Amino acid sequence: MNEKFERLMERAEQLIARIESVLPQPLGAPNWSQSIAWRYRKRSSGHGTLEPVRHVASMQLADLKEIDGQKEKIERNTLQFVQGKTANNVLLTGARGTGKSSLIKACLNAYAGQGLRLIEVDKADLTDLPDIVDVVSDRPEKFIIFCDDLSFEDGEPGYKALKSILDGSVAAATPNVLIYATSNRRHLLPEYMSENRTYTHTDDGEVHPGEVVEEKISLSERFGLWVSFYPFSQDAYLTIVAQWLASLGVPASAIEAARPEALVWALERGSRSGRVAYQFARDYAGRL
Repeated sequence: MNEKFERLMERAEQLIARIESVLPQPLGAPNWSQSIAWRYRKRSSGHGTLEPVRHVASMQLADLKEIDGQKEKIERNTLQFVQGKTANNVLLTGARGTGKSSLIKACLNAYAGQGLRLIEVDKADLTDLPDIVDVVSDRPEKFIIFCDDLSFEDGEPGYKALKSILDGSVAAATPNVLIYATSNRRHLLPEYMSENRTYTHTDDGEVHPGEVVEEKISLSERFGLWVSFYPFSQDAYLTIVAQWLASLGVPASAIEAARPEALVWALERGSRSGRVAYQFARDYAGRL
């Protein structure tokens, strides 16, 4: 009888262990000495983990040209943050390939020595932001939670999670965490012509947005600092091309000769952006 009972208990323990293995587990703290940047990943089992980024992009602030105004704002806000002063969550919006993400990576490299760290979170995992904040809240480092290419469709759960973390949760803001997000869309949600009918007009000409419009702009308004990026002129594009070619070891004479090819490269891609300039420079330097 005792033998049967022991076998039954053993099988029950095995069953419990299997069930526990597929249940969501609390987010654990990683070994923070492994990297200065981390990615939050959700496994198929539902477990969330913070994975170290083994090879962090070597972007430097000096590498970024023709965005001096934007660079000054982001660098100032980040420096205030790492120094323990008040700073804002940041929304970087505008034309694609103009340096939004690169500027954040460059700030990480510039201030990692002063304790700055970065955690990249995909839009689909924003519902787990409270868990991530809890894990880092007692750490001495300063953490930027980075959401790249952020935009939402109506009804996505991550929208309200991010909105709550930014400003609206009953919990106080954690002083060692800021949100930096990039987007091509300033208000982060799609806008439709039909929504203009929700505006109301008073007799004196004052305009009041309707509830639908108010909801769509409420998230972006919770970012304390907005930084806009714009398409580059031809001269600005060529300046960026020259900078990247020089950093890749191309001599000055060859850089000047590359200008016509750089313009054709941009024309074929329909964009004069920093990303296109970098891609051309890598191609040209490799062929040279």
